[in-house]
Amino acid sequence: MADAKLSAASLPAHAPSHPLANPGYGKRSAPDQRPRTAHDFAHLPPREAAIAAYLDRLPDGADISVKTLAKTLPYGQCALRTALNRLHQAGHLRRGRERLDSASGGHRWITRSWFSRTARDDDWWAAFTRGDVPQDPPSRPPSRSRAHILLAALGRETPSLSLSAADCAALAPLVTEWFARGAAEEAVRHALTSGLPTPVHHPAALLRRRLTDKLPPELPPPPAPHRILECAECRVPGPPEALPGGLCNSCRDGYAPARPASLLPAPEIHARADEIRAAMSLKREERMYA
Repeated sequence: MADAKLSAASLPAHAPSHPLANPGYGKRSAPDQRPRTAHDFAHLPPREAAIAAYLDRLPDGADISVKTLAKTLPYGQCALRTALNRLHQAGHLRRGRERLDSASGGHRWITRSWFSRTARDDDWWAAFTRGDVPQDPPSRPPSRSRAHILLAALGRETPSLSLSAADCAALAPLVTEWFARGAAEEAVRHALTSGLPTPVHHPAALLRRRLTDKLPPELPPPPAPHRILECAECRVPGPPEALPGGLCNSCRDGYAPARPASLLPAPEIHARADEIRAAMSLKREERMYA
């Protein structure tokens, strides 16, 4: 009965009005997903497929906690918790925490719920936790890349730099390297078109030389993310290899340990302990000079 109430046709009406989580929390879409199709969740049972399709259409930041979903979908909390656990096991969902660093040097841990329309195996989620996700072939850029389009347009703006399709294909990897190093399209265009000789005898050779000689320095690598996955059932944190299918060993065996009231990463525990010790020391000094 409930499965019949929630169908793909009803999703667009529900999703836009779904509550958002507090800023910084809620659903986060996993990277490098395949384009949406009508058969993305055909491998799941009807209830899980309907819930997955609903979650897929929600924007990032939507509140996908069990309590909120129970208020918007025709399922109770127990049924939703079971369905979400199955989405974990199928590779569509992971819960955990991510450390956000501030410019002042501090940091805080944010609860995350990562959703992937494309089912991922445990190895992929482990790589995602480390910030090292291999690109999926269906998500690669089209053959006419951003670099190819920029080169093809040069001839319209500067006729002396008209290129053939073969020239654009040969030079596109060099332009792509500029983009990878943080160069904007306008910066690339300026480097290629400013101060041109008159006449330009070999535009492809000239552009190759400029793209090579004026190549900007490499950007420093982005910091690796600090992510911790949690068991879908008991929320105990652990490394990805200890949570196959999103569940810890105890929950997979049918025994869920008591959930601690609060689970903080070790660095945050040490930082709070330092704050408490500093406050106690200040109070002792105040008593000494009172």
